[in-house]
Amino acid sequence: MWFRNHKYTGSKRNVMKQDNIAIIYDFDGTLTPKTMQEYTLLPRLGIKSKNFWADIVRETEKTGAETMMVYMRHLLDCATEKKLSISKSEFFKMSKDIEYYDGVTTWFNKINKYVDKKSNSKIKISHYIISAGHLEILEGISIKRHIKKIFASEYYYNKKDIAVFPKIVVTDTTKTQYLFRINKGKENLADSINEHMEEHKRPIPFDNMIYIGDGLTDVPSMALIKKEGGHSIAVYQNNKAQIKISENLLKANRVDFIAPANFSEKSKLYENMQYLLDYVIAKIKYRLKLQS
Repeated sequence: MWFRNHKYTGSKRNVMKQDNIAIIYDFDGTLTPKTMQEYTLLPRLGIKSKNFWADIVRETEKTGAETMMVYMRHLLDCATEKKLSISKSEFFKMSKDIEYYDGVTTWFNKINKYVDKKSNSKIKISHYIISAGHLEILEGISIKRHIKKIFASEYYYNKKDIAVFPKIVVTDTTKTQYLFRINKGKENLADSINEHMEEHKRPIPFDNMIYIGDGLTDVPSMALIKKEGGHSIAVYQNNKAQIKISENLLKANRVDFIAPANFSEKSKLYENMQYLLDYVIAKIKYRLKLQS
């Protein structure tokens, strides 16, 4: 049911309008053909991508450690071996080398205009990124001006602004924390999300959310949003392995639909997104009508 999560008691004056749609994006493989490290850090350190990730897998399997913790520490070890230091400003500058899928750079304005037109300017839309990658790099990406908030892994820096150890590590399972932050309007990491908040007081209900990802690491986020009445999409590159993963996600009901990772206006993704937005907009309009 559309509104199973929106039961409320008391005066309608105390009910939040909940007129904001949130589109949440994974980054690596979703908006870009390769991981951000392959455009930035690995070339900077002179490391071959295949060898680097193989080392991460071996150490993870050997130690049982969290993959992202191993990766972030291993990256610093590689820099130390090459007598290089990585500063926050260097991370930021490297973001200029990131390449996007077709249509990504113009996607956000088109989606914003579509929602504005279809809702007669009565419904707002916000874009978010939740990534296991580096916040320091993502803060410098060309599309950042379109993104309301970025949640990602981050290093701790010493007084010389040099990365020394992982401060925040985002994994496939911890991504769901940030979905609750968006849901409850607690986007500042210093704010606790553990206190109970009634559904009708949450700024962006889950059924106003659309999650876009590209693989198995997105399953916990996709599953949570789908379970709570929201929507998920899987995008894929044109190769058998990626297509198979997306097809399996669709069969398992983790996503509403799958599409090639092409964000241009004439793409299957853009066409289906319009249909999905029409549906979400209709739900919000109906909810607002009930509250009026």
